[in-house]
Amino acid sequence: MIGTALIVGGGVGGMGAAIALAQRGVAVELIDIDPDWRAYGAGISVTGMSLRAFDELGIFDQVKERGFVGSGIRLRNTQGAVMMETPEAPENLDPVDCSGGIMRPVLHSIMQEKVKEAGIAVTLGVEATAFDEMGDGVRVSLSDGTERDVDLVVASDGVQSKTRKMLFPDVPKPKFTGQGCWRIVADRPEGVDRTEMYLGGPIKLGLNPISNDKLYAFILEHVPDNPWYEEDDLIPQVERLLEGFGGDVPEIRANLGPDSMVNYRPLEWMLLPLPWHSGRVVLIGDAVHATTPHMASGAGLAVEDGLALADELEKSDDLDASLPAFGKRRFERARMVVENSVRIGDIEMSGGDQMEANKMLGGTMQKLKEAY
Repeated sequence: MIGTALIVGGGVGGMGAAIALAQRGVAVELIDIDPDWRAYGAGISVTGMSLRAFDELGIFDQVKERGFVGSGIRLRNTQGAVMMETPEAPENLDPVDCSGGIMRPVLHSIMQEKVKEAGIAVTLGVEATAFDEMGDGVRVSLSDGTERDVDLVVASDGVQSKTRKMLFPDVPKPKFTGQGCWRIVADRPEGVDRTEMYLGGPIKLGLNPISNDKLYAFILEHVPDNPWYEEDDLIPQVERLLEGFGGDVPEIRANLGPDSMVNYRPLEWMLLPLPWHSGRVVLIGDAVHATTPHMASGAGLAVEDGLALADELEKSDDLDASLPAFGKRRFERARMVVENSVRIGDIEMSGGDQMEANKMLGGTMQKLKEAY
């Protein structure tokens, strides 16, 4: 097992990798460019594979307490009529058989607390600017002029990863899918007790509980011209998109206001071919497999990456063996999520066969319950 590691990026994936390595006795330092170590975004959906990964990190109970963990799904048409819902599930399900949601800043806070509890050093307001291989280690130059000599660097610096650009400068940039995703946090109507999907129209809408009194709604629309919205335009655009929906949506729409948390981003994807490492620097999470939210599995994949990497490093002291083994172990699982998510988005944008999309979604989610 390695002795020291530097984690580049303090998001969900980076913190997950830091915790997993520290739990195995590695001396870990985590760096993040944001001096305030903030989390951006509204709510986040979490599927069974994500909850299993959180359980392995030791944070499942906190996620359950401060977010929402349940099971099942309810499908409605655009007017709110129930088309299908799964039966009530038994209590005390294994995490992998559950689903739920949580505020992204709350999840970030839970993981930050775990990082501190694990004794991981955290340095904020800096980024890595160069990596120099030294045979049995790597020297990392940081933007504040300091250096770190470590056995391994794990870069989890997101879809626009600067580390990826340094290591693999010829890799194509992330690709815009043609869809935009709106995310809002709103008061949770009493009847929303599980994930709900409103299907059948040009706009795809989902509601997901994230606490006892709040929900997270996501709205997917086809935006081939990839527009940019000013801050003052966000609420009016959401009001426009929710117009015409039935069920609990009119209540949610009526309660939108200046304090509503609204987030918009165009959906992009990328899948880096193997290898995912160069020398003693390895990439994980969105830096190598950025996906769209159709499987609600991006965060789970990133945390699994850290767990799987720690596992492979524990098996062998030879990084020339363990780093390629990590990439090989993770690639097909990541490829399945990325490609199937993009395919479902294509079906939605083209008005294609929703049965095909539902079958692909169900099959992928079942596969993700398998061991990673």
